[in-house]
Amino acid sequence: MKNSHFMRPLVKIVGWLIMGGSVFAMAGCESGIAGTYRNSSGMVTLDLRSGGKAALTVMGENEPCTYEVDGKNMNLTCKGDKTTWDIHDDGSISGPGFVGSLTKNGS
Repeated sequence: MKNSHFMRPLVKIVGWLIMGGSVFAMAGCESGIAGTYRNSSGMVTLDLRSGGKAALTVMGENEPCTYEVDGKNMNLTCKGDKTTWDIHDDGSISGPGFVGSLTKNGS
């Protein structure tokens, strides 16, 4: 019985540490995609910043956006319109329609 009084706070601490580590791991995944991406023609640029903020530039027109990473997909929301982008193993991302594949600067 004496051990149960010691174990309860220890279990709580371990639980909080695991939850905290999970939050940092998820945040790390999202920031791992952060960077500037361009398509081969240079007409589309997508700047993904940490914290889920983004900027999409198409033919010189820039608009603020937000994004969320969901596994191998990224959901980008610009002016209330949500699009789903594919995240590829080589670090590139593919957008809808004419956007095609975008590669990260420095890749």
